[in-house]
Amino acid sequence: MADTVLAALISAVVLAGAVALIAIALHLRRKRRRARGNPNPAGDYAARVKWAPRSGKLNFSSFIYMDVDGDGTYGQADRPMAGIVVRLYDGRGSFLASARSNGAGFANFPMSSKRRSTAIRRPGSYRFSVSVPPGWRATSANANQAVRLVEAPGSMVGLAGEGLPKPVGLAPGRTASGSTPARVEATLLVMGKGELLESHALPADGAFRFPLGVDADEIAIAGSGLDRRLKLSGYPIDLGLLAPGALAPDAPLKAIGFDDITPRGLCKVPSGHAGLDWHNLNAMSRDHTPSSEGYVNGNVSGAYIAYTSSGHPAEFGRAAPFGFHSVMLTAAWLASEGEVALVESWLGKELIASDEIALSALAPVHYAPMLKAVTRIRISTKHHWQAVLDDLTVAL
Repeated sequence: MADTVLAALISAVVLAGAVALIAIALHLRRKRRRARGNPNPAGDYAARVKWAPRSGKLNFSSFIYMDVDGDGTYGQADRPMAGIVVRLYDGRGSFLASARSNGAGFANFPMSSKRRSTAIRRPGSYRFSVSVPPGWRATSANANQAVRLVEAPGSMVGLAGEGLPKPVGLAPGRTASGSTPARVEATLLVMGKGELLESHALPADGAFRFPLGVDADEIAIAGSGLDRRLKLSGYPIDLGLLAPGALAPDAPLKAIGFDDITPRGLCKVPSGHAGLDWHNLNAMSRDHTPSSEGYVNGNVSGAYIAYTSSGHPAEFGRAAPFGFHSVMLTAAWLASEGEVALVESWLGKELIASDEIALSALAPVHYAPMLKAVTRIRISTKHHWQAVLDDLTVAL
């Protein structure tokens, strides 16, 4: 009896193996035929006759963008955002899947009526919920959107939406921060369209951080020789340690980008670029490295950024003194969210400024020390992750 059972098992195994080999052989045969192509030209450009879902899948996407101008509409001033989490729920509110937006700003959810592995498989109502980062706001007021999908027998995947989710605009909460030396009496003035919106007395020998309203477009510091003015961007501001003798408001400024260094995706920044010497900084296209949120979100102009190569300290400067007005600084990866950059500014052999800047991969910090004369700037990170630079502004 045992021998009979064993023989039956062996026969079953052999049969299963044979069936598997036949299936593999047929698959390889079909693959070879497809690779070889069809010798008959009659159907090369024939109109499709049989419309039915295929076995493939299609992405149904939510698009996320950095709303640079804050108007709630995706426009030419705005940029796609990477790394934003979007969650998908069905009509009963059950969680189905989550996805992060890619370098083009799309959070993709696979859709197919024939593939069980896809997130969207059947008609119905679906809700797309964008996870707004803490302190940020959805300027488009549509972080949660319901979209209805219907049967579409003639479509590629058998389903179609009555519309795609509308683009979701996000903007970081803007703040003005920095610190003051001892024995000072100074005031931070917040202005909008030339009118004073609010004022804040600054502490002596302490750190400060004040929120900025959506109408603010300029700030100024007044008192104790710390006077300076700064046009606001769409990002948080860090003024560093305030020091007397800042760059004058009418100083001729030059914005240095990294788009004209190379047509390739990656290149070390050469000495002589924009009249400065450079060490350990690479220029890179924002799309060169996949899944690199900070390289995408830290790119505020053009298509290229610079970053500290391998997370090691980087420097730029020249022998003749120049003014260091500001630079956009971003963490390269969401995995390094909260990394701290140390920016040291030298005039000859004298260290004249040293500031620590908390970085995010979601948006840059506008670091604006507005130093009148420096010869060397050194940028390092506390945990040796890459820091991203863009729109370096100097007075040469």
